[in-house]
Amino acid sequence: MMTMLAAAALTASTITAPGPQAPLEGTLINAGKGAPVVVIIPGSGPTDRNGNNPMGVAAQPYKLLAEALAAKGVSSVRIDKRGMFGSKGAVPDPNKVTIADYAADAHAWAKAARKATGAKCVWLAGHSEGSLVALAAGQDPADLCGIVSISGMGRPFGTVLADQLKAQAAGQPAATPLLDVALKAIASLEAGKTVDTATMPAPLMPLFAPQVQGYEIDLMKYRPAALAGSLKLPLLIVQGDQDTQVTVADAKLLADAQPKAKLVIAPGVNHVLKTVKADDPAANRASYADPSLPVAPAVVNAIAAFVRKR
Repeated sequence: MMTMLAAAALTASTITAPGPQAPLEGTLINAGKGAPVVVIIPGSGPTDRNGNNPMGVAAQPYKLLAEALAAKGVSSVRIDKRGMFGSKGAVPDPNKVTIADYAADAHAWAKAARKATGAKCVWLAGHSEGSLVALAAGQDPADLCGIVSISGMGRPFGTVLADQLKAQAAGQPAATPLLDVALKAIASLEAGKTVDTATMPAPLMPLFAPQVQGYEIDLMKYRPAALAGSLKLPLLIVQGDQDTQVTVADAKLLADAQPKAKLVIAPGVNHVLKTVKADDPAANRASYADPSLPVAPAVVNAIAAFVRKR
């Protein structure tokens, strides 16, 4: 007999939503009439609808999450961002974008998902930087049931980035000069000023490349906790306690800002939603490239229970 998961996988199909110059593209898994619908919003950079990124992530967390949700009777749409992958034609330059643009796209996806499934409203589930997009989009409740923040920042992006770099440099005296340059660059971007990269050390160029600085300036303006606090929709916050990119403290900042939110701390779960051994950095890193590891059941169960209950 075919399992529920196999049956759900057979219903996967391409879905589109209106984009600025050409359609946005994603994948719909329809769990059936009356099922809640979740739109999965990807994290930073060139992250595709499956959760993979050419900068070292091949774990397919969004694809695996979508399939696991389908097995629990939850439909999903996972998407490619404007200007990238299947949504490449939507804009000529994917770097010329703002959080407000992504939030507008999230609403376009909500309408498309409603039309495709017949749902009265849909959930926006943003992962990592996608959490900020979901919170921003959620300020307008049209077509939305609520927001799910997965591994989402509670602090401004500039603060998170600075803390990540400080943690990486800890105990490495040779890294101090690089850290100093990076922190000055972050401070400049936070002030709305671009950074001259002519003499910037090569290891920092991916972070502060000229073509992404405009987006980073916009991104750093946002205060995720404040957005959570002003949200009028139901909010679920899911955070793994083995996440080395976003912390449990971030999740608690979001929850503290929105007392009606439900906070779920998933034990043993890292940033790509896989279960890893505590205090094993090598295994944690290895999981980023391992699609054979399932998404942690704690994450799937928390999301499915929350959206089905409502």
